[in-house]
Amino acid sequence: MELENIVANTVLLKAREGGGGKRKGRSKKWKEILRFPHISQCVELGKTIERDYASICEKQPIGRLLFRQYCEIKPNLQRCIQLLDAMEDYEVTPDEKRKSRGEQIIKTFLSKQLNIYIFVVPALTRAAHEYLSGAPFADYQNSMYFDRFLQWKMLERQPITKDTFRQYRVLGKGGFGEVCACQVRATGKMYACKKLEKKRIKKRKGESMALNEKQILEKVNSRFVVSLAYAYETKDALCLVLTIMNGGDLKFHIYNMGTPGFEKDRVQFYAAQICCGLEHLHRESIVYRDLKPENILLDDNGHIRISDLGLAIKVPDGENIRGRVGTVGYMAPEVINNEKYAMSPDWWGLGCLVYEMTAGRLPFRARKERVKREEVERRVQEEEEEYNDKFTEDAKAICRMLLTKDPKQRLGCNVDRAVGVKAHSFFKNINFKRMEAGIKHLPNFSPNPLSFSMDVLDIEQFSTVKGVNLDQTDNDFYSKFATGSVSIPWQNEMIETECFRDLNVFGPQGTRPPDLDCNQPPEPPRRSLLDRIFRSRCVETHEDQNDSFF
Repeated sequence: MELENIVANTVLLKAREGGGGKRKGRSKKWKEILRFPHISQCVELGKTIERDYASICEKQPIGRLLFRQYCEIKPNLQRCIQLLDAMEDYEVTPDEKRKSRGEQIIKTFLSKQLNIYIFVVPALTRAAHEYLSGAPFADYQNSMYFDRFLQWKMLERQPITKDTFRQYRVLGKGGFGEVCACQVRATGKMYACKKLEKKRIKKRKGESMALNEKQILEKVNSRFVVSLAYAYETKDALCLVLTIMNGGDLKFHIYNMGTPGFEKDRVQFYAAQICCGLEHLHRESIVYRDLKPENILLDDNGHIRISDLGLAIKVPDGENIRGRVGTVGYMAPEVINNEKYAMSPDWWGLGCLVYEMTAGRLPFRARKERVKREEVERRVQEEEEEYNDKFTEDAKAICRMLLTKDPKQRLGCNVDRAVGVKAHSFFKNINFKRMEAGIKHLPNFSPNPLSFSMDVLDIEQFSTVKGVNLDQTDNDFYSKFATGSVSIPWQNEMIETECFRDLNVFGPQGTRPPDLDCNQPPEPPRRSLLDRIFRSRCVETHEDQNDSFF
């Protein structure tokens, strides 16, 4: 290994470990970077922000925490929050313990006169939120906790530039530029920065594809799909700051870790997480269209996320779309035939992945087989896949149902959709509610992150793009792309890195601190040492000039 590669890996590893100090990778100036604006500077935001209970108090992580802090000082609301917490706990309780947990909730929170025999969680949860969204939410908006929420929103909307991050080694290549590791200076959080070179985008006419991927990424909030945290621009590139996945891709693990393929439990685990990711995309009416092992990435702990949404597209409500896109060997028959479809190609793709993870080869193409595209497409349309002794009966059954050539008969494509896939006996050992909540379900394999990093010198560099000039039309496109922080990932970052805990401090005995007191003027901005020395020197010079005049 070359010295350059050793140095690059060492620096990255130290950054991932938080730099070895008490600040956990944060800049020395992290508190200044995340300094709350005075509440008087949030007036305009307070007038324009959408005051929607579900958005502010349920979906946004910081909004949810602050609303709960407010409820904790009101005994009647505190009881309501405790009920909601009990409901959430009930939802992820294992089936064998659900009855006793439900009875405990009824005994603790509900009146004996109600005579409830059937425990209906959605109805109770809905009733609690309906109550909280009324007078309690109205009162909350006049509290210091809502004012603090506005301060956090102002920080969230700060301009994002390359100086927001520390840049580390190149991890790989995308279609329009390099992918490198980066770290947010204020929080120490590590990400992957996908750079899209402006001239390369223009030369390939890739503007709509790049903007489509960005807009789809910011819509999806799923632990099973790579998240977009920031979008910004530099002089030469558009940058997507994404979840960093250090464990390599599924293709590497299928073919480079001993005998090709996985044991049943591992296939089941990955397939379940992919199924959850597809369900979350489909909920947003997004069809992925490029499911293959290279696009499934592992994190440090062995959990997976779907990545590279360049071919994903939003399907208009009540309509189907047409598009012959994807990767040979993974494209569904209806895609090959250029027929209209909705979400069906993704369930075909899941069938291909379950087959490949089990058999160590594609269903319609042998490993390293040299065969023309047309022949692979013929097999997909006309032949039936074959199963060896690696397949259990459940694995065979789910593959056959997912690889049904008629999309109308395919598992996942009827009214039950993802629910029907998750209910298949192949997943009988998976508790999907606990998996989606991030509880339990630890994979039986955890990768060594550095084992899957390519040598810096092995990553081929992009050539310089010549003969392309950027103009005002391009700037209009860049302004649509470089929109800064994405709300939910940014708020999660503040919470996960404990910046929220460290900064979300109020006055003694629940009083307003100075930055939330409209009667106290804002503190003047702090000046750097160099600035203070310069200003002091200017004052001395001015006084000397006055003395000489007299």
